[in-house]
Amino acid sequence: MNDSEVELESYLNNHYIHRSNWLRAAVLGANDGILSTASIAIGVAAASSTREPIVLATLAGLVAGALSMAAGEYVSVSSQTDIENADIERERKELEEMPVLEQQRLADIYEKRGLKKETALKVAAELTAHDALGSHVRDELGINEISQANPVQAALASGAAFTAGGVLPFLIVLFFPLKSMEYFLYGSTIIFLMILGGLAAKTGGANILKPVIRITFWGTVAMGLTALVGYVFGVNLS
Repeated sequence: MNDSEVELESYLNNHYIHRSNWLRAAVLGANDGILSTASIAIGVAAASSTREPIVLATLAGLVAGALSMAAGEYVSVSSQTDIENADIERERKELEEMPVLEQQRLADIYEKRGLKKETALKVAAELTAHDALGSHVRDELGINEISQANPVQAALASGAAFTAGGVLPFLIVLFFPLKSMEYFLYGSTIIFLMILGGLAAKTGGANILKPVIRITFWGTVAMGLTALVGYVFGVNLS
């Protein structure tokens, strides 16, 4: 292992930014799985006096949500990847057609970051000689190995996380007493969301309190509004 590989490994071990892509997708998926599945269950439970409609609606929401989340994440991140690839190809052509101007642009970037003009020109020349396209992709376009999108990884993380999150309220629907089901769902979902917020913050190296408060507040709002719909419309699903 050379010095640059050692430095990269040390950086990754001491920082959390390299986890941002998959962590964002996983947290979004799990949060949506818990919240949307529980909200559906609460809304139906508020209008039903039997368990079967609640189970059916919750299961349908869980399956549809997981597939929708995975597909949506894949399409979204693929679009980002397409834009990145198009920009990289455009940069490749510019380097072929006007290499001197592109090297000057690179020098200007380094000068704006604080290097002296002479140093910036020297750094730009050395990096251009080493890897011109890689230098422009990283420093002009802002694309690197950490931030670059991965559609398949994002889709799998979101779909699996949604399923894992959605299973939790589904188990409540299956096994908890039908009477006061809405309250069981609300209480357990808030606990699930708090745990998720804490785990996400811990994994990302962030403060735990803020994400726990944020996720609890918006979870309460979402479930409260969904339950209100069930009560107001009062459709008897028994």
